[in-house]
Amino acid sequence: MASTTHVYAGVAATVGMEHKGTLGGVFRQEAGGKKWEQLKNGLADGAEVHAITVHPSDSDAVFVGSTKGLYRSANRGGKFERLALPDAEADIWSVLVHPKNPNRIYAGASPIDVYRSDDGGEHWKKTADPGLPNRVHMAFACRVMRLDVDPNSPDDVYATMEANGAMRSRNAGESWEDCTADLIRFCEEPKYRSRIGSQTEIEGMLDGHALACSAAAPQTVFLANRMGLFRSSDRGEHWEDMEIGRFSPLTYGRDIRTSPHDPKVLYAALSPAARSTDGSIYKSEDVGKSWKEVRLPEGVRDCYCIACG
Repeated sequence: MASTTHVYAGVAATVGMEHKGTLGGVFRQEAGGKKWEQLKNGLADGAEVHAITVHPSDSDAVFVGSTKGLYRSANRGGKFERLALPDAEADIWSVLVHPKNPNRIYAGASPIDVYRSDDGGEHWKKTADPGLPNRVHMAFACRVMRLDVDPNSPDDVYATMEANGAMRSRNAGESWEDCTADLIRFCEEPKYRSRIGSQTEIEGMLDGHALACSAAAPQTVFLANRMGLFRSSDRGEHWEDMEIGRFSPLTYGRDIRTSPHDPKVLYAALSPAARSTDGSIYKSEDVGKSWKEVRLPEGVRDCYCIACG
């Protein structure tokens, strides 16, 4: 199996609403193949999958975040084991393998918690309580949608939440700091106000979907949220609008990733709205200064997430 490349898909049957008849779980397909197989061995019945991460230096190791805890497979999904988080059935929405230390793994949860393992997933601790104010009252519990580490400062960890902005740790999760005040500042301008399901128009700016760091941009974090793409060059203290609208008619930021092959290259998944039948991927070769569209395959009308290998 080691010579075969696989594509994995995670399915959540009911994310915040009812979808009768939808099949949830993990599916796998050989790259270039046409048949998907559902991977069930070891996964709890009814587990809805929110995150799949393949270990960057061991393609046999696959981590799955779900509504019923965090799982690991040592044989590309042939069999899963539930990992011993302090809260065994925590609802996991994001999994990050540290780019400099592959034995260190982070997992983000809903409600907001971050777990860390320093031995490849054998043992886990809950990192410090971020203590963030509950600014946006949605119909679902706030969740840690994405985690990333600044490769230039390996103890600097960033997280974005749906829907509560961003936070950072300067000490690998031993303590957390809120990075949201300057995102709220944007809402002084009407064009940055958006409310879909809460009590406040700061909802859009705090509706974080993804973030990324780059070795080509020390102390910098890139953020994708409902209102576009944003960048902080001072570890999340202050934010600036990257003005993706100069390059794309699509400005709803679903995902943003850094290429593992060239840290100057970023990819972003963009849409016109939360629910749409249109969307595309954009690529920057200059750390976000300019962007060009990357055409999706024929028949594909939207893109929610990106993975770079």
